[in-house]
Amino acid sequence: MTTVSEPAVHRAAGVHGHAPAPAAEAPRQTSAQTGHASVTAERGDVYVEPGLTPLAAREANRSALTALLDAAGVGHFAVRGTGDHGTVVAVAEEDRERVLGAVFRGLGQYPGHLSVVDPDAPRAARPVSTRDPKAWRDVATAPVVQVSWYRTDPGRHLLLGHEYGCAVEFWQRRGTHLVAPRANRATWAVAADGVNVLGAARLFSRFVSDWTPAHLAPALATRPEFLVNCADDIAFPVDAVYTWVDGDDPAWKHRKAQAKGEVYHAESASDARFISRDELRYSVRSLHLFAPWIRNIYIVTDDQVPAWLDEDVPGLRIATHREIFRNPADLPTFNSHSIESQLHHIEGLAEHFLYFNDDMFMGRPVAPHAFFTPNGTARYFPSRNRIPQGPVAETDTPVDAACKNNRALLQKRFGRVITQPMEHIPYALRRSAMEEAEADFPEAWARTSASRFRAMTDLSPTSSFALYYAALTGRAQPGSMPFTYLQLAVPDLADRLQRLLDGRNQDSFCLNDAFSTPEDIEAQQELLDGFLDAYFPTPSPHER
Repeated sequence: MTTVSEPAVHRAAGVHGHAPAPAAEAPRQTSAQTGHASVTAERGDVYVEPGLTPLAAREANRSALTALLDAAGVGHFAVRGTGDHGTVVAVAEEDRERVLGAVFRGLGQYPGHLSVVDPDAPRAARPVSTRDPKAWRDVATAPVVQVSWYRTDPGRHLLLGHEYGCAVEFWQRRGTHLVAPRANRATWAVAADGVNVLGAARLFSRFVSDWTPAHLAPALATRPEFLVNCADDIAFPVDAVYTWVDGDDPAWKHRKAQAKGEVYHAESASDARFISRDELRYSVRSLHLFAPWIRNIYIVTDDQVPAWLDEDVPGLRIATHREIFRNPADLPTFNSHSIESQLHHIEGLAEHFLYFNDDMFMGRPVAPHAFFTPNGTARYFPSRNRIPQGPVAETDTPVDAACKNNRALLQKRFGRVITQPMEHIPYALRRSAMEEAEADFPEAWARTSASRFRAMTDLSPTSSFALYYAALTGRAQPGSMPFTYLQLAVPDLADRLQRLLDGRNQDSFCLNDAFSTPEDIEAQQELLDGFLDAYFPTPSPHER
């Protein structure tokens, strides 16, 4: 999946249940990278589809292929394959001629890509345009054939290729069973005379959960042998939490000035140098594109609602400071540490949740396994940096001071010394761990909650303390993931953003502007607008 440079792109009439519409022009050669595999679509078609997501491409390819099988009267069932991007369907070997005939006719009308899969080959075969006779060379004996239609968004920023295709496996009849040609996640054989049953969509991809809307990931016809809870399944819900503030809101500025004992001047609210980056909108888009397994999204605000947000769409809710703060006297607050100390009080919040700053993004499809183990253990991501030695000093940054405060309390309680802060990767948290941490350290927690502005006595509840508390109580373990931290106040910002866009090879990234000046912001904004629109071109359902 990558940006698309002037490909041969053709309009698609439908997504679910239909192959793409015929090409409107003769296709040309285009080269792109889809996910991890570099492919060359020789004379290949690329179809434009509004609302494109990886999950939509996967489902469109599956439904198009199974529609061809249904039209030919070929029985089939979904298989729990070892991959997560595409899907797998099984057919009986004796139906091979009818299967290949149906696929050939379908791809003749709607050209796509095909590859012959050898389970014992050291590397996957390159997909070939179905316009090329070479694509069909070995299909008569292939144990597995994968079919796909390449798809892009109307702006031609995303290219979702062969890895989102549907593989057809030819299962051999042996006695009373059908036997698979390659390993899957559940079984080598099913009863030959078995009947299909419906299986939850999450059984067929780790990028889907029981809370993914059914119209995006429907249940699939499968065999009872696949309806098992495997040891590596994650079946518990995972929520996402953001904290967000509109710093250009006059009412919020007035509250802040009052809290600081300053006089508020209304004209400062229209400071032309201040431009909202609108990162939150695109971070939510990143979840829609790359983490559709998230159950609910909560946005914690000081009685503010983003202008772009449609609050009537299920799956996202505003949680106000007034709702979550246990001590109303702590409000108003303008301290992220204070707000973060109360996140576990959100009504309805899942035990397992990811906490995002609004400048954090998912960078490509990521499974919940990147953040939690199947038994519910959270993963945290230690930085290569080290917490400075010694007690809190006047010269410490607020971040270092909070880390030192964390260290002192945890060492006294557990006899262990923490040495590393965390990377700017979404924080995988356990609600129960935060509740117990608050109960174990009531004075420090209350002091942080009551700190209206960052203070040298703060804890950093979500970005360090709760993660280490969970680890020291057996509920978290260190992990790693490909990620990028990009400080916006760098002279080569345009080049760095372009490399990130071209590569699309990071699970997550953070665009931090801690050191930007008002003079920087306007110059940066044009770059960011183009980058965010290109990286996340598909609006989430929560946008007006």
